[in-house]
Amino acid sequence: MKFQAMELLFGKNTPKQMIPKVTLLVIFAILLFTITPLSYPWFRYSSSSLKKNEHIQPSSSFDDLNESLGLPLTSVKKCDIFNGEWVPNPKGPYYTNKTCWAIHEHQNCMKYGRPDSEFMKWKWKPNECELPIFNPFQFLELVRGKSLAFVGDSVGRNQMQSMICLLSRAEWPIDVSYTRDDYFMRWKYESYNFTMAFFWTPHLVRSNQSNLKGPGYTGLFNLYLDEPDEKWVTQIEDFDYIILNGGHWFTRSMVFYEQQKIVGCHYCLLENVTDLTMYYGYRKAFRTTFRAINRLKNFKGITFLRTFAPSHFENGVWNQGGNCVRTKPFRSNETQLEGLNLEYYMIQLEEFKIGEKEGRKKGLRYRLLDTTQTTLLRPDGHPSKYGHWSNENVTLYNDCVHWCLPGPIDTWSDFLLQMLKMEGVRSVEEKLL
Repeated sequence: MKFQAMELLFGKNTPKQMIPKVTLLVIFAILLFTITPLSYPWFRYSSSSLKKNEHIQPSSSFDDLNESLGLPLTSVKKCDIFNGEWVPNPKGPYYTNKTCWAIHEHQNCMKYGRPDSEFMKWKWKPNECELPIFNPFQFLELVRGKSLAFVGDSVGRNQMQSMICLLSRAEWPIDVSYTRDDYFMRWKYESYNFTMAFFWTPHLVRSNQSNLKGPGYTGLFNLYLDEPDEKWVTQIEDFDYIILNGGHWFTRSMVFYEQQKIVGCHYCLLENVTDLTMYYGYRKAFRTTFRAINRLKNFKGITFLRTFAPSHFENGVWNQGGNCVRTKPFRSNETQLEGLNLEYYMIQLEEFKIGEKEGRKKGLRYRLLDTTQTTLLRPDGHPSKYGHWSNENVTLYNDCVHWCLPGPIDTWSDFLLQMLKMEGVRSVEEKLL
């Protein structure tokens, strides 16, 4: 908030009719700031000019409004909400597998006999502030009349189902999907006229499977790195919010195409085709994705990049006996981002920065939903073998990629709510300037 701008607005030459309008804007900004202890790490683009140690003391004249909203008025403190530790939360979880029907069977860990429950009783504590637990009523009010699309792989669907469960304390949605395909779903919260959708696109760009096995027995995929997947890019233009994600499918064998010609591959073992590594395809896919969004003629929404959520296979890879049997979170000094996880994360940040810079020229908004460190510290949050009955005659590997529900990724909704509150602050600031 620009204090000099406020002084000009309330100066002796300010027209009287402007004062009520500006007063309401200031009240709204203060309310949002007081419930939003948030700033962004190194290149997250906060427009606030509040200095680190500045505080706004709430006026007693706001008490009635505060009470009606149920929001605490506290002093403002900027902090990085994505940098912190997991701390015990005996009040959790805020739903169960018995109260929420939206949980995917393979992430329904308690139904399938997971013996411990402590993994559901942690919350994220930023180092310099408190992160409020997700409030479904606040969230639905903020998104009233709007729409949100999750675009990405099955971890994105995992996130959407977590949000449906968290919102169930306020309202259940109705299914308004155009198809019965679970990969493309739409849900509507009728009381709030809020629509939530999921578009499954594991590579973000156009892709198809050319060989069911491939060199690594995980299939061989053709990726057209300069062509966004039309399944999502043709659908998202009218959405107010997009949450992008991607990563785990890029470890499989892939052949890369650009301008309809093979330019290389990742572990394809094809004669005369250069192995460019998975990172080449990953970078190109995100670059094409951001370019596609920036080229949309009518899109005016906010694009969130939900950063890569690391898997936690130990004692082997996913198809060679790897498992995840830990029952407690790591402390931040017990592990670090490295190898594939670090490469993916840095590529995302670099391509996000490029896409955001270009989008800003067209008035588009990009935000980083940085979940990487938070999930890196949760090796205990995966289904492992508890995504099916032990006596079922099925071939399923231990799942250390997706997340049990309830579980750690419920915190992603805590992050998102705080970021949406900040968008309200930004909007107020722009009107005040």
